[in-house]
Amino acid sequence: MAKVCILGGGFIGRFYADSLHGQRGRDRVSTVYARREETAVRFAKDYGVPHYFTNMEEAIAHPETEAVVIGLPNHVHEEAVMLCVKHKKPVLCTKPLGRNAEEALRMTEACEKAGVFAGYLEDLCYTPKFLKSLDSVNRGAIGRVLWAKSRETHPGPHSDWFWDIQKAGGGAILDLGCHCIEISRNFIGKDIRPVEVMCWADTQVKPIEAEDHAIGLVKYENGAIGQFEVSWTFRGGMDLRDEVMGTEGTIWVNSFLRTGFEVFTTGAGEGGYVAEKSEAATGWQFPVGDEAHELGYTNMFTDMFNALEAGKEPAETFYDGYVVNAIIDAAYKSAKTKLWEPVQLPVWRGKTGVTKPSVYQEYDQDHWFIKDEILPNGDKKVILKKKATGEIIEVATWK
Repeated sequence: MAKVCILGGGFIGRFYADSLHGQRGRDRVSTVYARREETAVRFAKDYGVPHYFTNMEEAIAHPETEAVVIGLPNHVHEEAVMLCVKHKKPVLCTKPLGRNAEEALRMTEACEKAGVFAGYLEDLCYTPKFLKSLDSVNRGAIGRVLWAKSRETHPGPHSDWFWDIQKAGGGAILDLGCHCIEISRNFIGKDIRPVEVMCWADTQVKPIEAEDHAIGLVKYENGAIGQFEVSWTFRGGMDLRDEVMGTEGTIWVNSFLRTGFEVFTTGAGEGGYVAEKSEAATGWQFPVGDEAHELGYTNMFTDMFNALEAGKEPAETFYDGYVVNAIIDAAYKSAKTKLWEPVQLPVWRGKTGVTKPSVYQEYDQDHWFIKDEILPNGDKKVILKKKATGEIIEVATWK
């Protein structure tokens, strides 16, 4: 059993505590830090936490702190990580790792130099549907991945600091795109280098300096494309969807909003919390059976603490967070220049020199294969390309 210190007693810190204490979990929150004393006291009371602090270093250095979970605003991540390095405490940091790639790389290298375990808390890469999909992709069920698309949209984040571009480091791209980019990286292959990014971003609704809506394309060295769609302007709750297209198949995933659990209410009862980012307590509702599990938190912490105990890396590392930050940096630059912008990765640990596979598949000695199809009347048609002339022909087999 690990005794865990949670930094941050707000929304995400509570999700983390629910996940760690749920289902008679063996890992327990023993220490909590919050900037406001009333927040720390309330958190400690609600979760039965024996030690609470308003001084972050005291919480990290406490003798009962065996691992630190960072659930703090983006601008405090680096300070918290460096304190964990100072006190040699294993650290798990919420997404995004940094406000930019430079911050993320400093945190990554500091932990590695000190020999401190560092896990990147990218929960949406641990949802049950994602893990099942990734297993199918890794087994070759859909062939070579050509296009991975991920969407996260909702009416906007829950705390004031998210809306402050200096504290947050960005808007919807940094807040939500980090999820979408890492989901696509997993499907395409985290050892495949992201090459360049094209991104549109705008501030369409909110009176803020950062973007509240964006769409981007990430080109990978093997020719695959990752696509992210993010928004703080979407009305109707939180929409999480992924699509993966391969040479031999397709996967569609709807992780939130419309998952097969629907309730209609006139509001005759007391109402209350329905699901994250739900906007109404009457009419049609879309609750989630076990929200922490469906959002990946339980699988995420299981992987993190199993890896910590085994002395190995978790599925999501600080280095992954660094790569995601580098892609996001390129997206922000592209949104300004309106050009494809290269992903700057001075530290790259994946494959190099990967080339796009050939599109030519041999049908016979004289032809390249394009496609075949069964027609409504049962006939089979094959589309071919002549090797010698390049002429496109079709061959039909009559039923």
